[in-house]
Amino acid sequence: MPESILLGVSFLESRWDAHAGQPSNDAGFGPMHLTDAAAYTASNHHSEGEEDARGDETRPLPAPEPQASPAEIPASLRTMEKAAQLTGETHERLRTDDVANIRGGAALLADYQKALGAPLSANPAEWYGAVAKYSGAQEAGAAKFFADEVFTTIKDGAARTTDDGQQVALPAVPGLEKIEKWLEKLGLRPSRTDGVECPASVSCEWIPSGYQELPPNNYGHYDLANRPVSQKIEYIIIHDMEGYFDSSIRLNQDPKYGASWQYSVRSSDGHIAQHIKGKDVAWQAGNWYINAKSIGIEHEGFLAEGSTWYTEAMYRSSARLVRYLAFRYGIPLDRAHILGHDNVPGTLPTTVKQMHEDPGPFWDWAHYFQLMGAPLHRFGGPRSGSIMIKPDFATNKPYFYGCDRKNPENACPPLPASTVWLRTEPRADAPLVKDIGKHPTGESLYSVYDHSARATTGQRFAVADRQGDWTAIWYLGQKAWFLNPAGAPTAVPSAGLVVTPKPGKATVPVYGRAYPEQEAYPADIPYQAVTPLQYTFSAGEKYTLAGPAPAEYYRAVTFTMDQDHKVVRGKTKYLQIQFGHRVMFVKADDVQVTFSG
Repeated sequence: MPESILLGVSFLESRWDAHAGQPSNDAGFGPMHLTDAAAYTASNHHSEGEEDARGDETRPLPAPEPQASPAEIPASLRTMEKAAQLTGETHERLRTDDVANIRGGAALLADYQKALGAPLSANPAEWYGAVAKYSGAQEAGAAKFFADEVFTTIKDGAARTTDDGQQVALPAVPGLEKIEKWLEKLGLRPSRTDGVECPASVSCEWIPSGYQELPPNNYGHYDLANRPVSQKIEYIIIHDMEGYFDSSIRLNQDPKYGASWQYSVRSSDGHIAQHIKGKDVAWQAGNWYINAKSIGIEHEGFLAEGSTWYTEAMYRSSARLVRYLAFRYGIPLDRAHILGHDNVPGTLPTTVKQMHEDPGPFWDWAHYFQLMGAPLHRFGGPRSGSIMIKPDFATNKPYFYGCDRKNPENACPPLPASTVWLRTEPRADAPLVKDIGKHPTGESLYSVYDHSARATTGQRFAVADRQGDWTAIWYLGQKAWFLNPAGAPTAVPSAGLVVTPKPGKATVPVYGRAYPEQEAYPADIPYQAVTPLQYTFSAGEKYTLAGPAPAEYYRAVTFTMDQDHKVVRGKTKYLQIQFGHRVMFVKADDVQVTFSG
């Protein structure tokens, strides 16, 4: 067994992390991601949350019905059983002992190699078919994508610090030429690719979302449109499913279900399913203004389980999809336009509290943007008036609780995270800053599901103060302090444009959507009130500017795309700012724009 094959496969499966014995979303354990069906329990956050995925209070959706768990567990989720038979190891050791886990993965690969009639060769190129089989994919394209990425990793080499502090390296193997003839013997099915809007370099198939008329005078579960002709697509929204690939896809196929999204990405091998064309509007972000201007991508996984779900294969496939969509629609590759679901604002003061929190603190935004070819760089000098949050993901392991479903009050295991805690004063024991929208009468929480007092990689903020190893930013109308020592910085300089209240204005309101003024609406379209959120910011405060936000409302309330589907455009000028963990909007007439160098 060539060591390079073991290192390449385990890098795509786990990035060489052991995940402290925790299962992945495909019930996989350890560096080799051996799957144990006993750890497989299906759920989906769209069935559990309070957020109305459509985000339009003029036509609220009923709460979705809970979905049943799948009746059958696929064979790809039973590889630990086979590894135990081949090695004589117990399931417990295969789950928790790294050496046993790697031996189990090696035994599986050798077994696949023999079944294909391929030689147990020292030449890594001969193992292409076994690597493709190891992906567990049933689609030929998905198996090939996984194997190709493994072989690219082997050819290029890789090195990183694992979650338990180990330095692991895979030396590059130049001139490696994969031998693909074994792939034909796997008997995998072709994907349905008619009309998919995906890059050619990923495995992608068309699995359409359910769309039909429903009584009385209703329909589900997306809206027909003509984007980007009718209105520009401004955002890509990154979700995690809080559930499994197959069960989540079934939800997207059910027209009675109250949420939908354009793409789903599988964790184990990065396979993508497209459900809704980019021109149409999915009900995915909980904010109709954002929905009408965005594409939603769901990723198999659970935010509380962190990198145990977010595999390298999934990151690579998703990053290629985002880059493809960004170029296709002219979307900037930055954290003001590539948003997490947790960065989408509530529409009204009453909806702020129920907005979703995925993909959560364990999504590696820096690595994701690196894979897109748009790394998050510093810009400016050490005393720049603006910063970008950017802790070292591998070593940044802040305290959280809530990862254990059975005992949610327990502390989470130390996990790499892309976020920093924000405090009221420059000291480690100071209280967390408050979010009056998320917790109107209470304190922010250290829960993995509560981002009230957190700033995340790639987000840009205006500097409010500095004291020693601590930096303060303007955040939700207050100074928010985070530890940022020079020797181990958690932020980098990021000079750019900021907004502050115009002279004479004591406070400025912020909004969750940029809807037109009342005069812009024709007689046949009801006016959508422009309601401020519960937040304001005061004279002297500054917030980073992402750019203009068009004053638009897309009216679409009928099953067919007829005269009722219209875009209302106003004259009010809005600007998008980074106001807290979520982006928000201000009226241009309320603020002045300056450069913060």
